[in-house]
Amino acid sequence: MERMAKSLFHRGPDDGGFYVEGAVGMGFRRLSILDLSEAGHQPMISQDGQYVLVFNGEIFNYVELREDLRQLGYQFRSSGDSEVLLAAYREWGRECLSRLNGMWAFVIYDRRNRRIFGSRDRFGVKPLYYSRSPEVIQFASEIKALRASGYHRPEINWRTASKFLLEGRLDSQGETFYEGIEQIPPGSGFEVELDGTWHEWSFWSLDTLPKNAVSDPAENFADLFEDSVRIRMRSDVPVGVCLSGGLDSTAIICAAARHRDESGGAQPESLQAFCYMAKEFDESKYIADTLTQTHAQLRQLETSPAELWNDLHKVLWFQDEPVHTMTAVVGYQLMRLASSSGIRVVLNGQGADETIGGYSSYFQDYWVSLLQQGRVGAAWQSVTAYTNAHGGNARVRMMEAASRCLSWELYRLGAYRRWAQTRRQARLRQNPWFSADLTQHFINEDVPPSSAALSSSLKQSVISAPLPLYLRIEDRNSMAHSVEARLPFLDYRLVSFVHGLPDNWKVRGPWNKYVLREGMRGRIPESVRSRVDKMGFPTASKKWFAHDLYEPLRDILGSRAVRERGIYHAGALIADLDRHRRGEVDLSNRLFHVAEFEILSGLASQAPV
Repeated sequence: MERMAKSLFHRGPDDGGFYVEGAVGMGFRRLSILDLSEAGHQPMISQDGQYVLVFNGEIFNYVELREDLRQLGYQFRSSGDSEVLLAAYREWGRECLSRLNGMWAFVIYDRRNRRIFGSRDRFGVKPLYYSRSPEVIQFASEIKALRASGYHRPEINWRTASKFLLEGRLDSQGETFYEGIEQIPPGSGFEVELDGTWHEWSFWSLDTLPKNAVSDPAENFADLFEDSVRIRMRSDVPVGVCLSGGLDSTAIICAAARHRDESGGAQPESLQAFCYMAKEFDESKYIADTLTQTHAQLRQLETSPAELWNDLHKVLWFQDEPVHTMTAVVGYQLMRLASSSGIRVVLNGQGADETIGGYSSYFQDYWVSLLQQGRVGAAWQSVTAYTNAHGGNARVRMMEAASRCLSWELYRLGAYRRWAQTRRQARLRQNPWFSADLTQHFINEDVPPSSAALSSSLKQSVISAPLPLYLRIEDRNSMAHSVEARLPFLDYRLVSFVHGLPDNWKVRGPWNKYVLREGMRGRIPESVRSRVDKMGFPTASKKWFAHDLYEPLRDILGSRAVRERGIYHAGALIADLDRHRRGEVDLSNRLFHVAEFEILSGLASQAPV
């Protein structure tokens, strides 16, 4: 347990503790955010001595819950949320989960009934991994802690590795990069008896949410969003904001500034905003307009391709698993900048794109939805409005949407689906980079979505990809620097509301995230609210891997380890790297994936502490 806790020191440098009783051991590293006193120490034991808690995350509505519990006769020694969570379980048992608004992964030991109870929040913002054997069940916030225990051999899970290398898929399932280590599903609770009996259930799902019928969706959305930001500003340490110049982060920092001003000087210091802008993607105009409105203090990340590459090994050590692009390294450096500026809590915009409809692909999903409903005229009107704003050919877009409708109807037929999967397997086997030793591990476990429409795509984005990956990257990057990331767009009340809205409140004409845009009318700079392009924190990886990072990338792809791994055609890798350098193709993401896989394979063979 000491080895496991040591491997997670970065997640909690302020305090630590252990609880051991018979077959049960609990360890904790504390990052002090609420109630900085010793009263917040963990593992935390209930006043009657029956329950022991270890808890990672925040219960944002703890103030309201504490008042409810006080009305029921509970008394509290601390001013934080951990004791409130413990009391909530004492009072309501497993039903406490539906009352929590927050991000969490926790385990409670019931000493009297010799039972472990645990849960992970609705979206999986906070991580919880486990491994099971006939002798031992282990839980931890990061994979490295399970590896450090000495009970788990660090063997690569080739089913997961093959999906990543062949198709770039990550975090779309419960399995991980390591054999025998899995994740507790988001929105679930579980109980484990000390004889190993395991029971798991879901306490929240998008499938069970009702449709909304409100007269003013924009105003309702704005009210919910303002409250989501308000309760996520609750902190006994300084709070900052990541600012990209886009719609999501601008909405957050403007709401945070309003809350700061309305709090009557409780947080007299100015908001600190942290941003990164590659020279190729200038968003300075939008950021300047936002700073003018909020009077926030901007801290801009200055970095280079070489500095990002040098940090890649550290990022992968903290992540334990591959990342999608070099943007993940930018996020790591932004969190380091926040930490060095004295910030312990950062508000960020993850979840808005996947729940409100922020990606460009959602436009076609919406057009497909209209065509499936027989609303051809409405689809054409939406396509032309989009094309007038974004450019391109409206007729081509309309034909593509119609083709996708036809493909979906065909895919519903079992014979066609089997034929498509056979073709997919054949294409993977013909990949010139990889040998049969890798492709034989690939298992097609795809479950087709219930529809090709927008609502189905948004649901898949939340539960499968890309949100789970982005949440994992955000958590590890922030906690690597002992910073807590809070995500206002993933307040379950807000997600429930948006999920129940008609599609045209998510995508309409040239606009994505329509309800957010309308809700923020007059609340954020109009230049940001009405912009139609989307950037985030982009990087110029294509150019970097052709120039600045060509040599270090070639060193990895041409290494002895690659030649002896047994899964590559090394000559094809180098040949395509050179094609990329000459500008004939853009293989930046695929080349990066091979390189980071090799780095991770080396880290996997090392001691995790």
